[in-house]
Amino acid sequence: MSRSRNTWLDLDWLLVAVYGLLVFVGVIAIYSSEFREGEDFVFSMKHSYVKQIVYLGIAFMLAFIIMFFDGSFFHNFSYYIWGITIIMLVAVLFLGVEIKGARSWFRLGPFSLQPSEFAKFGTCLALAKYLSGLNTSFSNIKTYVWALAIVALPGALIVLQGDAGSAIVYGSLIFVMYREGFSQSIFWTGLLAILLFILALVFNVMYLIAALGALSLLIMVILKGVKSPETRTYAIIAILVTALCFGVIQFAPEKQNLIMIVGFLILGISSIALLLFNQKLVYLIVGLTLIGSTYILGVDFAFNNFLQPHQQNRIKLVLGMIEDTKDIGYNVHQSKIAIGSGGAFGKGYLDGTQTKLGYVPELSTDFIYCTIGEEFGFLGSSIVIGLFVFLILRIIAVAERQRSKFSRIYAYGVASIFFLHLVINVGMTVGLFPVIGIPLPFISYGGSSLFGFTILLFILIRLDGDRLLVLR
Repeated sequence: MSRSRNTWLDLDWLLVAVYGLLVFVGVIAIYSSEFREGEDFVFSMKHSYVKQIVYLGIAFMLAFIIMFFDGSFFHNFSYYIWGITIIMLVAVLFLGVEIKGARSWFRLGPFSLQPSEFAKFGTCLALAKYLSGLNTSFSNIKTYVWALAIVALPGALIVLQGDAGSAIVYGSLIFVMYREGFSQSIFWTGLLAILLFILALVFNVMYLIAALGALSLLIMVILKGVKSPETRTYAIIAILVTALCFGVIQFAPEKQNLIMIVGFLILGISSIALLLFNQKLVYLIVGLTLIGSTYILGVDFAFNNFLQPHQQNRIKLVLGMIEDTKDIGYNVHQSKIAIGSGGAFGKGYLDGTQTKLGYVPELSTDFIYCTIGEEFGFLGSSIVIGLFVFLILRIIAVAERQRSKFSRIYAYGVASIFFLHLVINVGMTVGLFPVIGIPLPFISYGGSSLFGFTILLFILIRLDGDRLLVLR
């Protein structure tokens, strides 16, 4: 597994430099989150910043070791690596310890190891291996089944551990599949399902179903290119009158039931009238409405029966359905105060007040961005986000220059995971997403996440270093 000098020179040292900057920011941010006035730097394993320095040394060793592997190793052993991470995810269900409500950790003396962080690069490798196969194409239903299974299996095991937040990250790999030919209709249907999920929680379910019927009518008229003036007239009248009826609910909530009944009757009568002109159109409208209505009712049922009360409240808080600054919304409220108090240029390193006084919980892990926002302000926060954006864009550029399909797919997997972590973690701290325990890559405290992200990135750097050795 020895490397030639030219291969080392072909490594993307710009990615390595950005990695170095981010882990440096992480160490100083973790130190600041623990620093208290009058304390001196003490090299003791009881401090998170000291542990992170040790973890960083191990991460550097892992990165260095990866550089000595031939790129073909990761291609040839992708399924084995994925299989090992799956075994770890199963084992932790029985042998793991529960921390903060999730049985997703192995206890190793004073340290803990979280297998879900390692399953990320294992899943990216396995997905890249499968999708780069000669006979693999999304024109075949078999490809959909196996590709989704590779991603869904680790996600499902992580959900069983009680760590739904980490499982969401695996959903980002749908972008990889989309890049490789995943059906656009399925992709956009998935995004529509997410939108309907949110709407089903915010609006009255029956109101939303009626609106869906009117929207289905409009879509069908547009997509089918209805040419009959009578058909268009009936369709437009049905849409406008239905929208008007349900819009009145906002001004007369006490008559909500009566108005909904009238609206449904108008929609039904209009559909019957349309049946005289275009049977296929009505069948499509009814079909879309029934599918959408079933999904909406399912969301409402699942939300109220499967999610824990604290999970429901976190989602409701983000959607503005409830206000809470003392209990379930305390973390986010204090986080926004800390970030906002930083102003344009921040209060200065180690001079944060909200963070130093302990108002923001989980400061060195999930809410590490608060420390950066308060002490370095909008400018410092923007620089950190800019580094991540540059990292992701650079990875995409690296992906597009690959001669190997396997390397390209893996690179897109890496970019997708970093993107979702960045968006959700920063979104949590400013109240745009529910608090679901997603770390900020390379910056949040934690050995497992640092090791996992380091391996994820440096496998890509190793594969990219071999790009000129791959025949087209």
